[in-house]
Amino acid sequence: MKFKMVHNNLNVFDLEKSLAFYEEALGLTEVKRFGPEDGSFTIVYVANELAEHQLELTWLRDRTEPYNLGDNEIHIAFRTDDFEAAYAKHREMGCICYDNPDMGLYFISDPDGYWLEIIPERS
Repeated sequence: MKFKMVHNNLNVFDLEKSLAFYEEALGLTEVKRFGPEDGSFTIVYVANELAEHQLELTWLRDRTEPYNLGDNEIHIAFRTDDFEAAYAKHREMGCICYDNPDMGLYFISDPDGYWLEIIPERS
């Protein structure tokens, strides 16, 4: 029996703000959207052409407060082919939340506070 990882889910408080962030910060665009007729939730999958793996953003209509992420010890990592340009872009966006130059990586935070690790291609 084999398993292939296909997506990760993040619940988001403001779907449009999150979609704009993921497109600007990481080049992820909407590939699929669905939800029930009553509009109680919307699920949007975002991805890019570099990987089959998708990020599922779930918005719940009745959610009235931002999510409590606790210690926020979970993250998703993204590898970039131009680490310096990515770092400059994320610094300009003001979304770098943790920088670790000794390890050669940094983290950005999305509008809901989820951490996303940015790592360079390594040989």
